[in-house]
Amino acid sequence: MKRLYIFLLTVLIFGTSNAQKLDLLIEEALIKNPEIQAFELKYQVATEKVNEANTLPNTQLGVGYFASEPETRTGPQRFKISAKQMLPSFGAITARENYLNSLADALYEDIAIAKQRLVASVSRSYYNLYALNEKQVVLAQNFQLLKTHEALALSAVEVGKASAVDVLRIQMRQNELEQMKQVLGQDYLAERTNFNKLLNRDKATTVIIESEFLMPTDDEFINSSNLVLHPELLKYDKLYNSVSQSELLNQKESNPMLGFGLDYIGVSERTDADFIDNGKNIIMPMLSLSIPIFNKKYKSKSKQNELIQQEILAQKEGRLNKLESLLDKAVKSSNSAQISYNTQTKNLKQAKDAEAILLKNYETGTIDFEDILDIQELELKFQMNQIESIKNYYLQQTIINYLTN
Repeated sequence: MKRLYIFLLTVLIFGTSNAQKLDLLIEEALIKNPEIQAFELKYQVATEKVNEANTLPNTQLGVGYFASEPETRTGPQRFKISAKQMLPSFGAITARENYLNSLADALYEDIAIAKQRLVASVSRSYYNLYALNEKQVVLAQNFQLLKTHEALALSAVEVGKASAVDVLRIQMRQNELEQMKQVLGQDYLAERTNFNKLLNRDKATTVIIESEFLMPTDDEFINSSNLVLHPELLKYDKLYNSVSQSELLNQKESNPMLGFGLDYIGVSERTDADFIDNGKNIIMPMLSLSIPIFNKKYKSKSKQNELIQQEILAQKEGRLNKLESLLDKAVKSSNSAQISYNTQTKNLKQAKDAEAILLKNYETGTIDFEDILDIQELELKFQMNQIESIKNYYLQQTIINYLTN
């Protein structure tokens, strides 16, 4: 769990200046998410199985009644009571406990993986909500700007500096923005449902999104060496160890088992004679030994364990390769998001300068509303791309944090 605490701390520090509510939402998700609860209950079951292992084989009890009583010197035998207890080889119970403990340790890594994935999912959904919310704000601002342009166009029509077509063109653009805003609103509601369900709460619960995320100007330090300590890889180590414990248990179970028992035979007195020990019951202690002469089963189990360990090592290597590729891709995508943001910022400034020039031409009577709409459409595109770049950057940082913290 240490890695999870570091991961959460990174999220909190990384997001404190940008999303002060995200840390509280993550804590709530870790407490309420049913999948996490299911993993924890599964782990509790696994740990409880250790207590189940600390037991001896069932004691065998038997009762028999002689339908035809065999005659002995001391009298006829009437019934027989027997008890037998087999004892596993020395160290077998401890080996079984160690094996079950190793299985529980592997499940514990599942909890750590599930929690880190949940943190990443909550963060990812939160950033998606931020982007959808910001895009709606930008659309609303552009809509109001079009209202200003519409009023300007109406005034220009009155003085003969524009035509009614310019007014209609502006109004059609307003309709398009309104449509985009409504679609984004539906996307926001869908993402809000996804977010709330991660926290196991009502889908309509209001989610307060921080109003601004900043694009960092400096590159984040990434300690890729921590990747080898990722729970997804540590789980393979735990599984490998569980197979080793399984083999130790197999070796113990292939040893002979010793058994102790007792037979008690009830004897009736003879009526045709009177002598010492007449009708004396019989007590017979017994010792038994269970020897796995045909031990092919245990040899096969050893071979299976060896093959399983080789499979686990191959799976771990394959997963490490995938995680390294995922990390490298996230780092490159994060850098691309910064590059894109900087480009959009430059373009947006130039578009605003161009718009200012066009509006200033209104004083000379040479205003072209079609050019204004084109420039405003470019501004909207650049603003949307800025938001998308910020979102993508934080989404990639979420992946990086998941893999390296």
